[in-house]
Order: sequence, then C-alpha cells, then structure tokens
Amino acid sequence: MPTYKAPLRDMRFLLKDVFQAERALSELPYYVGHETHSADLADQILDEAARFASNVIQPLNMSGDAEGCSVSNGVVTTPAGFKEAFKQFAAAGWTGLDGDPEYGGQGVPHVIGNAVSEMMIGANTAWSMYPGLSHGAYTALKAYASDETKNIYLPKLLAGEWTGTMCLTEPHCGTDLGLLRTKAADNGDGTFNISGTKIFISAGEHDFADNIVHLVLARIEGAPAGTKGISLFLVPKFLVNTDGSLGERNPVVCASLEHKMGIKANATAVLNFDGARGILVGQPNKGMQAMFIMMNGARLGTAMQGLGLGEAAYQNALAYAKDRIQMRHEPRLTPAEPADPIIGYPDVRRMLMTVKAYNEGARALTFWLSLQLDVEHHHPDAAKREEAADIVALLTPVAKAFMTDNGFQGTVLAQQVFGGHGYIKEWGMEQFVRDARIGQIYEGTNGIQALDLIGRKVLGDGGKKLQKLSGLLASFVEENEGNEDLAPMLEVLGKAAQQAGTLTMVIGQKAMQNPDEANAAAVDYLRYIGHVTYAYLFALMSKAALEQIALGNDKEGFYKAKLQTAQFYYAKLFPETKALAATIKAGNDTLAVDDAAMFGIERELVHA
Repeated sequence: MPTYKAPLRDMRFLLKDVFQAERALSELPYYVGHETHSADLADQILDEAARFASNVIQPLNMSGDAEGCSVSNGVVTTPAGFKEAFKQFAAAGWTGLDGDPEYGGQGVPHVIGNAVSEMMIGANTAWSMYPGLSHGAYTALKAYASDETKNIYLPKLLAGEWTGTMCLTEPHCGTDLGLLRTKAADNGDGTFNISGTKIFISAGEHDFADNIVHLVLARIEGAPAGTKGISLFLVPKFLVNTDGSLGERNPVVCASLEHKMGIKANATAVLNFDGARGILVGQPNKGMQAMFIMMNGARLGTAMQGLGLGEAAYQNALAYAKDRIQMRHEPRLTPAEPADPIIGYPDVRRMLMTVKAYNEGARALTFWLSLQLDVEHHHPDAAKREEAADIVALLTPVAKAFMTDNGFQGTVLAQQVFGGHGYIKEWGMEQFVRDARIGQIYEGTNGIQALDLIGRKVLGDGGKKLQKLSGLLASFVEENEGNEDLAPMLEVLGKAAQQAGTLTMVIGQKAMQNPDEANAAAVDYLRYIGHVTYAYLFALMSKAALEQIALGNDKEGFYKAKLQTAQFYYAKLFPETKALAATIKAGNDTLAVDDAAMFGIERELVHA
C-alpha cells in the first residue's frame, strides 16, 4: 500500500529561503491587518495540514478508488470514510482557510492555502476535488455576486456546510462553449428557470453537505449566439430562503455518474436541469467573464494535481528503489547481500531524478504564482498589482499544461521503477498513473492551454506580458552576473530567454500570413516557455541554497541536494528546448497535408 508524507522541508525552503514570503506579505496591509502573514503561523498551519493529509485522507485513497461512487435514484453515495473526513476537514476550519474573514474565512494568504492544497492532492486527489470545487465557487461568487447573495452563500461555503460546482460542459460542446444549449427563462421576479444537461461535473452530486451550489452557464432566451450571449447562474440543489435556511428541492438531478479511468472516488456527474430555479451572477451575457474567475482557479488547481500525484509517485518509487535488490553493480551498496538495491543503477536514478526535478520545479512555480496572486489582490501599489496579474495570466496556461504533462510522465516513470510490480494494483502505482491522466484533459485540454498562451496571452497583447517575464529573467541574470557558482545556469538562462523572444517573433510573423502557423507551434511553444520558467526558478533555488551553504547551514545536505537537482535539470531536461525550437520553426508545412491522401477525407471547401 502506498504512503504519502507532506514535503514540508521543501515547502519551507521555498517560503523562507527562496521567496521570503513573510517579508513579501508584510507589504500587504490585508494580511498584516489579520495577522496571518507570519512565518510562525505558516509553520503551524503546514504541520497540522500534513497530519490531516497523512493520517486522515491518505489511508482512504486506495479504498476510495476501489469502491468508487454509486448513484441510485439520483442519490450519490461516496466511498466509506470520505464524508466523515470532509466533516472533520470542515470542522477544523480548512474549508475557509484563505477565505475572507468578512464571510467567516481565516484570511490566510493564498501561498499558504496553495501549500495545504498540494498536501491534500498528494494524499488523496479524488477527495481533494470536493473542497477544491467549493473554493472555486466561493471565488467566483465573491467577485461577481450581489451583496445579498454573498452574505447568504459565502459563509456556508467557507464553513463547509455547503459545497460548490462548476457546470460548463454539455454532451455536444466542451471547449466551444458558444454552442451550449442550456436555457434560462426569466421569471420576472429576479429568478430564472434553467433547463438543460451538463456533463463531466466534478463533485456534481454527493453526500458531503446539506446543499450544493451549482454555478451554471446558460443562455437567456433572446440572447446573442456564441459566447457573447452566455450568462452565469447560481442554481442550488435546495432552494434557499431569505434567512439562509433551506427550502424545497430544486429540479436539478444526477442522471448518472461517469465510468472513468481514474479519480473514481470523485462523483463526476451528468446533471439534468429541468426548470431549476437560479439567480443571475453578474451581468446578463457576461457569464464567461465571471466563470473565468473559477476556471483559472481550477486550472491552477489542476496544475497542482500534476504536482501532487508526481510527488506521491516519487516518494513511493524512491522507497521501493532503496529496498528492491536486483543484480550487482559497482560500487556495491550491500556487499553482504546477494544483490544490490536498484537505486544504484544510473537508469533508475535518471527516472527518479526526472520526477524529482519536475516536482521541485512545479512546486516552485505554484508557490511563486500563488504569492503573485496575493500581490495582485492586496498590494497597495496599482502598478505592482498589474504586474503580478500579468505574470499570473501569462503563466496560468503554462502551469496547467506543463505541470500536468510532467506529472503524468512522472507517475509513469515512478511506475516503471517498480517494474512488473508497478503494473499490479496492490502497489498503488497504477492508480497514480490513472488519476494523473485526467489533468491533461479537463479544465481545457493542454492543447487549448497552448492556444490560450500563444493566442491570447502573447500575440494577443503584442507580447507585453511575455516582456514582463523576460524582464524578470534579464534582471536576475544581470544582478547575479558576478556569481561564479551560478554562471553556467545564468548563461543558459540568458540565451534561452532571448531565444523565446526570437521564437515568438517567428510565430507572430508567420501567423500574420496564416493563423494556422500559431496553432501548429502552440504546444511546443508552451513547453518551451515552461522550461524557461523552470530554469529561472531552479536558478533562484540554487542561489538560495548557495547562500545557506555559505552560512554553514547544510549539515544534512539538503541544500547540496537542491544544487544537484538543479544541475540535473539543466543538463538532462532543459536541453529539450533545442528540439522544441526546431519544431517551432518547422511550422505548419508538414501538417497542411492533402486530407484525402493522408486521412481519407474528401470535402468541398466552403469560403465565407
């Protein structure tokens, strides 16, 4: 049976040594006012979260996967122990950890909430999705709901008494939400009747809470076609009276649960809305703007699923590699035994180091982005808020796609360390692989993330956001120019950052003639930017590690290991950028094939 231990030492390294979070948060009056910015408080929160993750929800991971969720007459039952664990989670205040104290939250910084989320994901990904979706609903409602709605719903969500969902996808449309058919009929009293079917709704129906708050995209009768006519509605499972008490059952029913490859303990529902009463959130026909608040949060949450599962898989593969003996190698690690542990073999080390490096790069990225979210929301300087917002917007699709691609690769490599045992259910590695696979698909496939990056975030604003990232990298290289220990990394990083600009220009110029050129390069371009971002973060981590070593604070070899991981990343993983640059420059030529010859498709071209 696999185990999980929260990587607290690594988290504290990022908070204290790399990003110096306490100092950064002390510039934000919001957290200072609530006294939630101190390193001491962060330590206490991380310790308690680690205990909950390891002792309460991790033991439910394999059993939850085996049992799954069941539905009968629209009533969903979650696996044994899941509901009780959520009640314990909510009672301890975790559901409102980084929520606004005005609505019963604890006002803890996003960067701390991010660390807690990683632990829950690593311990039990399917379980973690229930509170994760609720947090997303809270965020969207806080940004766009009326004061009356916020006062009723937000305290319940933060207390864990109610949970939330995000209802976008329909049987005929996923990415292209402009095609959605769910309708909203105005009742003339401030409410709407919502009718339609939504699929793939994570945590869409369950037995955790008294009520479920569905955030539903629908089209008001007579609204424009496409995404310009989509509105967002709050549709509760049970109608809510003006005093906050629950009323009659709303006609929103779980028709079935999806039979999935992974995350089987999360209730992924088909929901039928049959004239269910809802209220408008935000302005009519502006639903996509409001829903993107939740979607972007979900994309960062999905990115962390790649990290959490990669970390859990790595920990178990490392333990196995230390214990499993096979054949002999030089130098012998266990001369008295008939064979040596497989961790001594270079290829096993390659696999373990690859997973470790991608995990540490991902963790640094999520801590950095969550700290930028704190700055974006609460810094008194508008210019700094804007700069932070641009970095988050630029790197959100990178985090989602790069981290889930690497996370899936990491679970597969960790499974490979086990050899045949990795393919056997009882060891738990195959569940990590199955659970990780969805991260590349939902919340916008990774191909869609790549199109978002190159189309909206880079070419869409003339490269302004990318220039801010490039400026950060250039400043770091310049500031550390005399650091001989960092010199090899700085040289590579500087050249790669410059090439990122060149590749962007190449794509932009080609796309002016043929938009397909941007699409053809998008996935490789995102991966290139991901590598450049990780290279920057590994350089930051290396600088912090060198400073601690110089102070004589490395008796356990922790900081030395940080340097070795960074060196491995630069030597073994970052060189992928050379191949990516070549494929980006290759463009669309080899994709613009004769459809009839290549795919057997014969069609008549219709020109608008």
